[in-house]
Amino acid sequence: MSHSPADETYEVLIVRYASRTTTRGQVFLNHHLYGEPDGPIGMDYYVWVVRNERRTIVVDTGYSDLGGRNRKRGHLIHPGQALSRLGVERAEATVVLTHAHYDHVGNVDLFEDSKVIVPRTEFDFWTGDCARRFQFHHTVEETEIDHLRAVHEQGRMVFHRGHEEIAPGVEMIELGGHSPGQAILTVNTSEGLVLLASDATHYYEELERDLPFLVVADLEAMYRGFDYMNQLIADRDAILVPGHDPAVLDRHRRLDGPMGEFAAVIGGPQGQGPQGSHGHQVPQGGGAA
Repeated sequence: MSHSPADETYEVLIVRYASRTTTRGQVFLNHHLYGEPDGPIGMDYYVWVVRNERRTIVVDTGYSDLGGRNRKRGHLIHPGQALSRLGVERAEATVVLTHAHYDHVGNVDLFEDSKVIVPRTEFDFWTGDCARRFQFHHTVEETEIDHLRAVHEQGRMVFHRGHEEIAPGVEMIELGGHSPGQAILTVNTSEGLVLLASDATHYYEELERDLPFLVVADLEAMYRGFDYMNQLIADRDAILVPGHDPAVLDRHRRLDGPMGEFAAVIGGPQGQGPQGSHGHQVPQGGGAA
């Protein structure tokens, strides 16, 4: 089935909802082996919105108040509030979850009517017995895994496997590594192909220096994921958007207005302003979700 160019081209909104400072030894696997001094490193937290005139896809939903409170982490802006201010109609959006860690699925319950696309490998693991083991379980909230179970029981969950086109111009690719079913997305935009890496690489540095992240379910899969993404960047000149690097917003065009503090955009019209990318007024207010 053929699609018009407009149907296959999107803007990608990168929304930073939280930030903290940690250490390199708490970020990179076996950091001491590299013979480098430890030191501070920033870690930002993001959700992403992929949209055009035809559809809106929310990629990951951030951490909830519960998930943040249990780890003594707050919000710069609650993901639900940020999405509302960006004009996202939750009931009309499709949700894509790249993996099930607390900081990526924490607010799925805000999307009561949405279709939710999840890697089958990821859902099966986190609803299975091994996920209860401490070294895995500390990365999730059990109530939020229950939310995923409820979405499945309600018939709103769509399982992803392997490498699939989930919408015209949007592909989802399961890599594993950081989490058993960790997935990435590629998105066609007017600026080129965007690689939404989520936590397949948290930082630009991970790919540039081949530095695995501390939390890893399958180290071989993580390394192979690095190779896959580097090849995608080389072959298709893909624009990499890692999952937690504080440098991301500064590499792209900030939104005009109050949301410029939290969000940048790739694709869409130049000079993104209060009217938004689709001729809709982007609300400047909006209460916390």
